Amino acid sequence: MAKSDNERNRKPNNRKGNFKGGTPPKGSFAEKANRYAAERKKPKSKPKTKSNSDPDLIRLNKYIANAGICSRREADTFIAAGQVTVNGKVVTEMGHKVKRTDDVRFDGKRLNPEKKEYVLLNKPKNFITTTRDERGRRTVMELVSSASNNRLYPVGRLDRNTTGLLLFTNDGDLAKKLTHPKHGVRKIYHVHLDKNVTIADIRKIREGLELEDGTIEVDEVDYVTGTTKKEVGIEIHSGRNRIVRRIFEHLGYEVSKLDRVVFAGLTKKDLPRGHWRFLTEQEVINLGMIK
Repeated sequence: MAKSDNERNRKPNNRKGNFKGGTPPKGSFAEKANRYAAERKKPKSKPKTKSNSDPDLIRLNKYIANAGICSRREADTFIAAGQVTVNGKVVTEMGHKVKRTDDVRFDGKRLNPEKKEYVLLNKPKNFITTTRDERGRRTVMELVSSASNNRLYPVGRLDRNTTGLLLFTNDGDLAKKLTHPKHGVRKIYHVHLDKNVTIADIRKIREGLELEDGTIEVDEVDYVTGTTKKEVGIEIHSGRNRIVRRIFEHLGYEVSKLDRVVFAGLTKKDLPRGHWRFLTEQEVINLGMIK
């Protein structure tokens, strides 16, 4: 049957985007709708960006902060002021990156980019204070092995049978300060003796004793309140080897138990024997203020 002129000129209705009878004409509404639907199904590709995340590089302000000089924000101020040099050249650019092996200096002093860490251990008996032992004895490093990926070192020593507070850090400057006699770092020990300590011997200790390596003076010594006269508290700043044991041995006593309960203002509060904790920010500040 022949189509009328109206039927021949009629355009297909493609308002819904469904063209029946094959591929829709190019430019038609249906063709555009199909193309749009196909585009939506394609996974969107992320724009390519140039990567500059070299694992060997570290932002200069972070390098300075890790060295314990200041916060990152404060470091930016020092950088802008021209107080920081990298390999002998002043750097004032924000976001500048350096290698860990670069010579970075603040006010002329070379910095160490390793983040400083401070760990306090309540040492139990039968561990020696050393980083390694050729005789295979257990060392205090076993007790803090999970504390850090950095190499930490004990500050000072506690002998094998002495218990109590022992500090570990990778801050060499602070370690030197805490162990040097001129800084008079406060240490308090709880001493258990094999017999009652006489008041006469308490007075002798207060007045100072002459040992084989010279006179030893203590800051304070007294009986521990609420216990027998076999228990004495002694405050001392000397760093001589086994000095507390030697004081009482000199007077004819045998130390059955020795516990360091205070070190440089740090205490054993909430720290069970054999456990460790990180120092708080305030504790680190307090240690840094020791003169």
